[in-house]
Amino acid sequence: MYSSIRASEEVYLLPLTDTGAPDVPGEYIYLPPPTEPSYSIRFAIDGTSSICRQGSLWFNMPKRGERFDRQRFHEYPLQPNFNATLTIDVAINLAGAFAFFTTYSHLPDLSVSFSDAVNVEPTRTDTYYIDVCPELKIDKELTPLDSLSIFSTVSKFMGTYPDDWDKHLQGIAQRYYNMVHFTPLSQRGWSNSPYSIYDQCKFDPTNFPNGETDVANMIAKMEKEYGLLGLTDVVWNHTASNSKWLEEHPEVGYNLETAPYLEPALELDNALLQYGKDLGSLGLPTSIDTLDELNRCIDGIKPYVLGKLRLWEYYIVDVVTDARLAVDAWVKGEVTFPKNGFGNSGIGELDQVKDWTLKQRADFLLQNGFTGAGQMGARLARKTNPLIASSLLTAIHGRYSPDQHGSPDHCAALDTMTKTLDELNSQFYREYDGDAAAIVQQVHDRVRYLRVDDDGPKQGAVTLEHPFVESYFARLPQNETTKSHSLRSLSLVCNGWIWAADAMKDHAGPDSKAYLRREVIIWSDCVKLRYGKMLSDSPFLWEFMTKYTQLSAKYFAGFRIDNCHSTPLHVAEYLLDKAREVRPNLAIFAELFTGDERMDYVFVKRLGISALIREAMQSWSTAELSRLVHMHGGRPIGSFEIDKTSSSHIQLGKANGTNDFSQQKENVHHIRASPVHALFMDCSHDNELPAQKRDARDTLPNTALVGICASATGSVFGYDEIYPRHINIVQETRLYDSPYSNGHRMGGAGQGGIGGIKRLINEAHELMGLDGYDETFIHHEGEFITVHRVHPRSRKGYFLAAHTAFPGYGSGHGNLSQVHLAGTRAKLVGCWKLEVDASNATVNQILADKKLLRGLPSTVIEVHGVRIEEILDDTKLIMPEEFPPGSIAVFETFIPSAEHHAEGLDNFVVGAATEAFGNLGLIDLNFVLYRCEPEEHDLMGGDDGVYNIPGFGTLVYAGLQGWWSILRNVVRDNDLGHPICSHLREGQWALDWIVSRLQRIGKRTSHTALQKPALWFTERFDAIRKLPSFLLPRYFALVIQTAYEASWERGVSLMSNTIKNGQPFLQHLAMVSVQQTGYMNSTSLWPATSVPCLAAGLPHFSSDWARCWGRDVFISLRGLYLVTGRYKDAKEHIIAFASVLKHGMIPNLLNGGKLPRYNSRDSIWFFLQCIQDYTKIVPNGVDILQERVPRRFLPYDDSFFEHNDPRAYSKISTLEAIVQEALQRHASGLSFREANAGPGLDMQMKPEGFDISIHVDWSNGMIFGGSKYNCGTWMDKMGESEKAGSKGIPGTPRDGAAIEITGLLYSTLLWLTELHEKGQYQFSGVNLSTQKEITWQTWANLILTNFERCYYVPLDASKDPKYDINSSIVNRRGIYKDLYRSSTPYTDYQLRPNFPIAMTVAPSLFSASHALHALELADSVLRGPTGMATLDPSDLKYRPYYNNSEDSADFETSKGRNYHQGPEWLWPIGFFLRALLHFYLQRWKNNEARLEIFQQISRRLEGCKKAIQESPWAGLTELTNKNGEYCRDSSPTQAWSAACILDLLYDAQQVSTT
Repeated sequence: MYSSIRASEEVYLLPLTDTGAPDVPGEYIYLPPPTEPSYSIRFAIDGTSSICRQGSLWFNMPKRGERFDRQRFHEYPLQPNFNATLTIDVAINLAGAFAFFTTYSHLPDLSVSFSDAVNVEPTRTDTYYIDVCPELKIDKELTPLDSLSIFSTVSKFMGTYPDDWDKHLQGIAQRYYNMVHFTPLSQRGWSNSPYSIYDQCKFDPTNFPNGETDVANMIAKMEKEYGLLGLTDVVWNHTASNSKWLEEHPEVGYNLETAPYLEPALELDNALLQYGKDLGSLGLPTSIDTLDELNRCIDGIKPYVLGKLRLWEYYIVDVVTDARLAVDAWVKGEVTFPKNGFGNSGIGELDQVKDWTLKQRADFLLQNGFTGAGQMGARLARKTNPLIASSLLTAIHGRYSPDQHGSPDHCAALDTMTKTLDELNSQFYREYDGDAAAIVQQVHDRVRYLRVDDDGPKQGAVTLEHPFVESYFARLPQNETTKSHSLRSLSLVCNGWIWAADAMKDHAGPDSKAYLRREVIIWSDCVKLRYGKMLSDSPFLWEFMTKYTQLSAKYFAGFRIDNCHSTPLHVAEYLLDKAREVRPNLAIFAELFTGDERMDYVFVKRLGISALIREAMQSWSTAELSRLVHMHGGRPIGSFEIDKTSSSHIQLGKANGTNDFSQQKENVHHIRASPVHALFMDCSHDNELPAQKRDARDTLPNTALVGICASATGSVFGYDEIYPRHINIVQETRLYDSPYSNGHRMGGAGQGGIGGIKRLINEAHELMGLDGYDETFIHHEGEFITVHRVHPRSRKGYFLAAHTAFPGYGSGHGNLSQVHLAGTRAKLVGCWKLEVDASNATVNQILADKKLLRGLPSTVIEVHGVRIEEILDDTKLIMPEEFPPGSIAVFETFIPSAEHHAEGLDNFVVGAATEAFGNLGLIDLNFVLYRCEPEEHDLMGGDDGVYNIPGFGTLVYAGLQGWWSILRNVVRDNDLGHPICSHLREGQWALDWIVSRLQRIGKRTSHTALQKPALWFTERFDAIRKLPSFLLPRYFALVIQTAYEASWERGVSLMSNTIKNGQPFLQHLAMVSVQQTGYMNSTSLWPATSVPCLAAGLPHFSSDWARCWGRDVFISLRGLYLVTGRYKDAKEHIIAFASVLKHGMIPNLLNGGKLPRYNSRDSIWFFLQCIQDYTKIVPNGVDILQERVPRRFLPYDDSFFEHNDPRAYSKISTLEAIVQEALQRHASGLSFREANAGPGLDMQMKPEGFDISIHVDWSNGMIFGGSKYNCGTWMDKMGESEKAGSKGIPGTPRDGAAIEITGLLYSTLLWLTELHEKGQYQFSGVNLSTQKEITWQTWANLILTNFERCYYVPLDASKDPKYDINSSIVNRRGIYKDLYRSSTPYTDYQLRPNFPIAMTVAPSLFSASHALHALELADSVLRGPTGMATLDPSDLKYRPYYNNSEDSADFETSKGRNYHQGPEWLWPIGFFLRALLHFYLQRWKNNEARLEIFQQISRRLEGCKKAIQESPWAGLTELTNKNGEYCRDSSPTQAWSAACILDLLYDAQQVSTT
């Protein structure tokens, strides 16, 4: 449901990826039980995700009051929103397995022709699953799954109902079990196995004479009087072979009518059974006790079984018949050529076919028109298509024409086809030979186990009761009921299992030969049930098993799905849905032996399995047992908390336009990756007991180790009693006997089993499960295992030391090292050892009892001498000398330092952060969150830099982002082994460093606001310092995360509404403005005044002269300052750079205004564009033009002097006057040599490079400048290699009229025209030396008139005369030139990513159709995953890998000269996408087209989104190499890379809201 009034305060956040998949590791979503009122799951989807294009989310969670229907999905339309994350809240009302998917219209490739998606077939994503845990209650109290202690019983051994059953159930309850598992209570079949059910819908009358009434009474008594829930098996795969209903409905099984492909398997089964009967008459052994006797019998299978059966006839084609039919068709001229002809030859080149080998001919027939190859059928059922075979004969011999001389011979054709079919059959014979060998081997292995192997049943003589082989088929009797059926339907496949089988495959299906190859370990008393794919395939079976399932759900709180791995998933889904109709909160347990964890997840997710059954007795050593305990014990102690209740960084948009949650507080939980839950049993009814498999004494430590695990646990009747042997549930006839069913005293120590200890263990297990003790530490040391399980917040726990008893351990006490519990106190609960009389005589005596199943004589003895030594805050546990195998010691533990805060340590740690960080300014946050190494050295002085973590390295920032960039993944992955965790456990240096850093800077007058955060950190760190060191990583991460989030939220809150209400990506980009703006000692915007200044990038451009670049500042300023609402910072930078105007230019390198350098032709135009943007974005922004600006140099005077010269800042100009000076100086022309020219200024540049010349060509209004010796635009890499001969030769001089400068000039002229017309700018134009005035409009018109002619390269060369084109050097058409009239003409025609800058600021210069084509071309040729290639890959100068340290003889790349010759820079992609947005929206006005372009843009930002999320620098890099490959020499976070995408998102928001 959509929630304008939400269902509850509790929300579980589920982000979806662009493919609609859950953005959760493993994609396994496991939610807690439903609550009242309901909690919600919140789907969060990027508002411009691909799946939002005519998209919908479909979820089959029913609305309150609705009945669940797996096929009924509620639709939640996804209304695109470029500015926010879409959220859809759905109330969780039911437990079970639920599915969701999304549908959407596929986003087409970018095209100038808009594609109408309305008629496009929707794309459907994969289906994903959400499992909701059932709510189990005992006496109305919630019982979490992990608190269950389950007791397994075999019902037929329980004795007489109700007396014996009551005694047993009471004894079970007294041991604090809380759920009883019953093997099936239904009427059993002829074998008497509980799992071979005669009638599923009738309870066993021998146990329950009153049928369903007795069961109902028993369950009610269990729940009310004993506090026990009921759990039963459901058996869906098979039924007893003598089930009466099979005779009426043989179609429910696999027989020769429903599965004719089983015919050879049935023939083989009959023959093997007959062979077993004939052994004596064949002179073969009838009693098989040795390998020799076995081998003699096996050797007879080939001649007496396989040879007689002629099974190969099921594999091969009938050569004689098929050859004759093919030749007859050929003679008659009946030919069908295959659709694809003869492979690569084609029908027109038949001569090649004549040279084909027999193998090629046979393959041709097999691949074209062959029938029967896919599965087994009747004998000789595999056939070739005679018309296709005729085409092959035609290709080889030509057409048959008996009247024509030299016509192909009939006999030759028959010979050709016969040989071809013989070749075809050769592979089928090989197939048969392989299957025959498998048959012989499988029979050998099975008979060997049954009769020869020491661990087998030693069946001995071959008899009717124990035949030579077990039958794979059950034969229904021929009687009045079955006579109406075909005899072929009366032999039904038996069920069984296969080693390492594919759980998704039907092994009795047409694609399997398992029954023919005898690969199934068969259960001859059970018929395998055939459901088919849908209800109509076997209507009676579906209806009957539904009735059985719902009857079981009526009384039992849980199901154990027998052989879940063999149950077709669609069958299990349907039957569980029907069961949940009766009991919505149904716990589902399953034995699942897929052998593949990924396959386990498939079953678990789709069926909503609560836990998979796992067993400690499967372990063969202490080490393996330790591994299992570790797997099911819970999270490691000190685990990180990712679902801590906190505000999210996801800006919640509208859910279908109706979402408004602002009025109600909500707790948002982050869904964590979840393992498959386990029902961990000490022993199950299927396997051997400790007295049989290990040492009887291991009964105690084994169960204690299971019981302390953070999962549902279980045991089996006979375990606590210490039965000597596993009970054969089929053949055993004795009844259970237990001292606990006879009023045995329950305590710790005592005789007659371990029930007293089990009571303590189960009690503690239930307490820990109820309270959520889910953290453990497991230690394995020789024969010992210790486990410490604790509560994640209160830190109370239980500690177990167990001395295991595997065979060969003897009676030695071993030597468990002293246990050191840091910062922890312990109290002994008890220490016990188990002694058992397991002598052969005693075992035989127990087994000789004909009536009762009894345990071995045993005693649990209390052991004294455990020492608890307290040293300061630590505790040592020292086991007694007498601690032999079979011993355990249990302690209660607590951590005093975790109890010092009344509200709880966790609550204290995360508390008051908003107050502590809520008064910080953005410059304060620059210090709190960021500061790279050079910045930290600069501001803090001395050797202070960022923190270094041993074994990991230096953080990228000294502030919180540096810590969180590491910790976010450590927390997400719960990576307690990370070097940062080791470092924190080893000492508290990190805590000291963080506090000291904040305290020192907080003492400065400019940063006094940092005193509050410093105090907050001090108090939190003081609270966690007292904790044991193993908990420090968890709590340190919690402190850092809390402070980081509070700081982040404070930063966002200080920005514009665009940012505050924007998507996470937008906010991440905006925070780059905080990252890049701060105080520096080494530089500022002014020579004598320290103010925060913008870095070009970190860490490369972070300090001193390298920090503040005119070009970078003003490419970045609109995005980082104006879009974010940082108007004051924008103004400060504008005024500061205006103050150093000289030559009509602003400096490229500011250098604090002390030694500015004027060598960039484009900086002034980006500067003027920013002033224009300021006037349009900032309220009353035009007023900035009247700001008074002190002048570093004299107006209209090129003289250079030092910053402390009296002339410096002696003059004042308005910003308006400075703008005019810049325009006038350019209109008049510039020619000067840089001040201080020479190696001291630039050691790479040739002398000619210091000469700057700029002028306007008044024939077209464009500005020209530069030379081949300098590089005055942003592509400014100077050659540096003497070895390569490139020193002083720019990589990209770009002299002439650079297209982006032309666009920026035109934009400025239009702006000034508008201002002047409004009376907001006093100057009407510029004056030329001729005293002639050129108005702004006139100048702009000059450019407009000539722009397309000068820059456009037409697609059609015939149109070249209309343009200024040198056709002979054009490389690519349909583009805009990068330059006009450069000194190297071919560079004019290079495709580079500069034209979109002009398109963005001056779109009216461009023909719309030309612009769209050029943009599409750039999209396919230049655009990379995150940035734009700086040169067309088809250009001979293209070199996409930048390595500044390369010192080679390569002229193009040495010393990184190819910086702008192919590497992919990120900032141009912002301008490219802005241009794309503009021209697409200009062409198409309808909503569908608008949506499409937004999504096209969003798709092209995916790389940047991923990059900023993953970067430890929390920014976007300067550049990448080809196809987004990592570039080592790139500045990892660059101001303009983030700024230009902020510009784009701002533009998109402005458009989307109009």
